[in-house]
Amino acid sequence: MTRPSVPVPTRDELRKHLCEARIAGDVATPRDNNLRSYRRVVTGDEYAGFGLDLDPDWTFAQVLEVMADRCGVSPDDRITSGPDTIDPDRTLDALDDAAEVIARAAADRARVLVATGHPAGLLPVHLAVAAALKAAGCTLLTPAAGWRYEEWRRHGEEYREIRYIADVAMVSNRGELCHTHSAYPMRAMLDDLERAGEAPPDLVVADHGWAGAAGLAGATVVGFADSNDPALFLGAEEGKVAVVVPLDDNVAPHLYEPMTAYLLDKSGL
Repeated sequence: MTRPSVPVPTRDELRKHLCEARIAGDVATPRDNNLRSYRRVVTGDEYAGFGLDLDPDWTFAQVLEVMADRCGVSPDDRITSGPDTIDPDRTLDALDDAAEVIARAAADRARVLVATGHPAGLLPVHLAVAAALKAAGCTLLTPAAGWRYEEWRRHGEEYREIRYIADVAMVSNRGELCHTHSAYPMRAMLDDLERAGEAPPDLVVADHGWAGAAGLAGATVVGFADSNDPALFLGAEEGKVAVVVPLDDNVAPHLYEPMTAYLLDKSGL
């Protein structure tokens, strides 16, 4: 995987693209879905918590306030249906912050884990970041390859296993790469490193439970999260996640190319 083939956009050009592609601005995630997710994380729902072991005293009103501040959704709890928004300037600011963290990792030739629970959308972003960090002299870690677990689905339990593509971890049912919020795979990867006598990663670039479990373990985490994924934003509030980039995490993969080019350019990679 090489750098995105598109030109590096300016901030204004990227803002326009983010809104046109619905990565930010008026996104596809509906308001009722967002609010339902905020209520789930408040109840301590494990799947919604992304493995972060969040403060149990969070209230729905506080979660909505955090999401309005960090993501740009409407702060008005009387709005319960229709579209919702992600503020593109918050996305851009978070990309700038993420670039600083990634640049430091590159300069330090850090040990890095990269993983995604959204292979149908965000995979090209992760592949490009992993390849750029590797080219900069970082060590890309690939622990626990093939590790298996059972994940609950609406029709019952299904086996998942960790698979790597070009140093990016995902889960697979052996026939397909799968969407997941689970924190179990990242926990298994960190445990595998510990059993091998290796140090924890210096940086984790990830989403969903991959990012949450790494943050709880004390890793420096750059995460990507949608407006219906409050856990990582709450993790940032609690100091467990370094940077969270708000975006729609499941648009067509090629639409992320300008954003990825911007992120890598800002990182000096």
